[in-house]
Amino acid sequence: MAGKILLGTRKGTVIIEKQQAGWFVRPIMHQGIPVCYAAQDPRDGTLWACLDHGHWGPKLSRSHDGGKSWQDVLSLKYPQGARYIVKYLPTEDFDPQAPASDPEYQDASVYKIWNLTFGNSDQPGRIYAGTIPGGLFISDDGGDSWQLNRPLWDHESRGGDLFAGDATSENKWFGTPASIDYGVFEPGIHSIIVDPNNSQHLYVAASSVGVLQSTDGGLSWQGCNQGMLNDYLPDQQAEWGHDPHFVSACKSNANYLWQQNHCGVFFSDNGAKSWQKVSQPGNGVHFGFPIAADDKDGQTAWVVPAKADSERMTIDGGLFVARTTDGGKNWQKFTMGLPQNNAYDIVLRHALDAAGDCVCFASTTGNVYLSEDRGESWLCLGNHFPPVYSVRFADYA
Repeated sequence: MAGKILLGTRKGTVIIEKQQAGWFVRPIMHQGIPVCYAAQDPRDGTLWACLDHGHWGPKLSRSHDGGKSWQDVLSLKYPQGARYIVKYLPTEDFDPQAPASDPEYQDASVYKIWNLTFGNSDQPGRIYAGTIPGGLFISDDGGDSWQLNRPLWDHESRGGDLFAGDATSENKWFGTPASIDYGVFEPGIHSIIVDPNNSQHLYVAASSVGVLQSTDGGLSWQGCNQGMLNDYLPDQQAEWGHDPHFVSACKSNANYLWQQNHCGVFFSDNGAKSWQKVSQPGNGVHFGFPIAADDKDGQTAWVVPAKADSERMTIDGGLFVARTTDGGKNWQKFTMGLPQNNAYDIVLRHALDAAGDCVCFASTTGNVYLSEDRGESWLCLGNHFPPVYSVRFADYA
């Protein structure tokens, strides 16, 4: 049973607690501050929030007492000399076949701390943070200090080691529209997965880049996008340039990975050596942002579909959750307890989570829904929350 639900919202952090009489909403924390992501470190119970101060910029905040008090942590900072190759939002007359122009370089700074992932029990102080513009930061002291993962930052797929000089390869990391609010069009790391059975085995996903993995704790990285299809690239099977919206892995077996992609739903049962497209557009399962894998059964996952990229709303005004239990061969639609008329909720990439039999999601229109029977029926926990950016279970037992 999950004891808490953490919401990162447009106006602060919200904790919803399970009590004898039902679910109780605590007063909002970090009032008025956008919280990109909020989660609990399962190793010691510390609560974390990624703050997006309009004036002070991105910061981390943590609580060691269940959210009664919070401490700001020194913000992540790129080392001196960190640069990247600038990307611009493509225009209508953009020609992807045109010869590349000389790279334009920009000194790196953190625009957004997009998510946090915690190490396994054999690395008690290890925390990973993904940022816009596409940097992976690592802490080994519980968040007191952070270092940029240079092997990923200097990867040949994004131009090579720009600390040493100009690019030695073409930059294949394209921008994410999520960065436009910060005045840039740069990639962002939104998904970080630590293999529960091997702390040296990591996956990251970046938009619009694809999925990479490391088998040596981040010392080297390899792309793993075989089988991915990108319908807006000239070469749909290109190695880079894919747009995963979120990647989720089975907590007991990270060989089972699920991906809600801009171009459909994808599944891997072999540790991302290859991906299969398992969308069912006729059943409404294709476009969307979040995906959640079951804790124990790698064949099971949930999605909250949306209509299309150009029309980011529910399908035909009704809200539903889809579940597969056979690796995407079949999808069931569940609507019990969800509005079926005049509902236009959009669920963002971090705003769906699953823990045991519990599944929870929340929307940009401030609605929060919980299922305690694996998605088959739903209870509304509230309709007037600020726009919700992230949903994560805590105190799960």
